[in-house]
Amino acid sequence: MTISNNWFKNQDKVMLLGHDDGYVRDRNMKVTVVYNHFGPNCNQRMPRRRVNLQRKKEECSERLTAAASIFLRSSSLSYAKQSKINGLKMNVIDRCWRLNPKWRRHRSQLATCSVGYAGKMTNNMDKDLIYYKVTDISDNPINPKPGTLRYGASMIQGKVWITFERDMNIKLEKPLLISSFTTIDGRGANVHIANNACLMIFKATNVIIHGIRVHHCNPQAPGIVMGPEGKVIPLGHVDGDAIRLVTASNIWIDHNTLYDCPDGLLDVTRGSTNVTISNNWFKNQDKVMLLGHDDGYVRDRNMKVTVVYNHFGPNCNQRMPRIRHGYAHVANNFYQGWVQYAIGGSMGPSLKSEANLFIAPMTGSKEVTWRKDSQKNGDRWEFHSVNDAFENGASFEITKGGRVPKPNYNKEQSFEVVDAKFVRLLTRSSGVIH
Repeated sequence: MTISNNWFKNQDKVMLLGHDDGYVRDRNMKVTVVYNHFGPNCNQRMPRRRVNLQRKKEECSERLTAAASIFLRSSSLSYAKQSKINGLKMNVIDRCWRLNPKWRRHRSQLATCSVGYAGKMTNNMDKDLIYYKVTDISDNPINPKPGTLRYGASMIQGKVWITFERDMNIKLEKPLLISSFTTIDGRGANVHIANNACLMIFKATNVIIHGIRVHHCNPQAPGIVMGPEGKVIPLGHVDGDAIRLVTASNIWIDHNTLYDCPDGLLDVTRGSTNVTISNNWFKNQDKVMLLGHDDGYVRDRNMKVTVVYNHFGPNCNQRMPRIRHGYAHVANNFYQGWVQYAIGGSMGPSLKSEANLFIAPMTGSKEVTWRKDSQKNGDRWEFHSVNDAFENGASFEITKGGRVPKPNYNKEQSFEVVDAKFVRLLTRSSGVIH
């Protein structure tokens, strides 16, 4: 028998091991008493053991065991208390995995932590999951070698969880097209994708990108490249975006650091939907985030994107995000200034800006929003601010009249939006976690 992790208190006789002094069959009894807490207000028998030929030795051992149990229990209480304190400083996504000191042994549990329109990414985890480790920084866009990032992201069919053997600087020769049910998990390594082509999620679903630095991406000429599930496909001209979604769904972009790209940092285009963009750090960029392909692409009316717990700035100009046609729930983000505007749109999009912190620049435009041709789409246009916080003279021009568009999350997507006064705390670990 094992008796463990219990709390015994307010008791005279606590624990008896053995029936009575005459019941000799209890000589065969074996009991482990471990990690328990005895007290306060306990009198005796912690435990009392009957029928033992080595009574004096065992009594000494029992006292030591009891002392160890109290010490270990106290230590666990202190750890639990510290975890609770740390948890109060984290947003709901980070609390889900960062409080577990053994997260490296259970990497795929990250998939249960997503919120917003991506929902829980549990389709990226189960007994059929393939763990793949990147060991080689080289890249061949047509014939990827085993051990390279492209091989893991494009060649392996099924559910793949990609990690990195060590710190890496990867220069991609062509855009990396990521297959469905793929997770790129940079936790535990300092991984840069930079100085040439970058990332694309093309006609794929259930993709997680976590813990990667993507920067200094370059435009790419047309050419062929290894596509999802090992199929070679032709690509047209590609702008120099850090991460681009094309007809993608159920995508979670979390805890990445994106900066210094010639076009945008993150584009969600051509009918992509059910996307969560969380805990990222966007900095040093003109056009940051585009939601919706172009004004004429009406399929983006079905687009739904959650933008939460991100840090925008310093040195960001516009599009944080810019929304075309679809719907965005932008909540609990930290805006460290802008030049032209922070949140903009065209073609009658819907926006619920909720409990964000907007700090206006010292000079120039203090207005958060920008609208293109809003009069032409007045029947569909909904821009609303709910419980946002404004500093340094920031202002938010809301849609007059109309309704505040609700995200209408299901149970797996929903999360509590926290008061804007806590945004600095909630976003302090945005970007790649060191």
